[in-house]
Amino acid sequence: MSETPPESSANPDFDAMARDIAEVPAVEVIVTVAVNLMSAAAVKLGLTEEGEKHKDLDEARKLVHALAGLLDATATEISSFHAAPLRDGLKSLQLAFREASLVPDEPGQGPGEKYTGPVYG
Repeated sequence: MSETPPESSANPDFDAMARDIAEVPAVEVIVTVAVNLMSAAAVKLGLTEEGEKHKDLDEARKLVHALAGLLDATATEISSFHAAPLRDGLKSLQLAFREASLVPDEPGQGPGEKYTGPVYG
């Protein structure tokens, strides 16, 4: 007799997870991913309480660049209600990156500036 093992964190219920995500609007998924990228970038820029402990500008560059690409790719898919604060957050992260860099990138060469254009501090 075969018994189905109980669900655990090591054995998630993928069917239930798929049903749950199916109910989430695409805009909400995009915004959630953007906020997660913003939060991770802020940590890597040293903008949290622990500051320098987690600062890693190479990692921050990748996260800011990914955020800019996501926002550029979805600009026409999400409303300005959602896009405007995300763009403001992105610009703040780009400026923080520029300030944190010992040797700042040339205008237009900073993280995400391929998508946003030059950011000046």
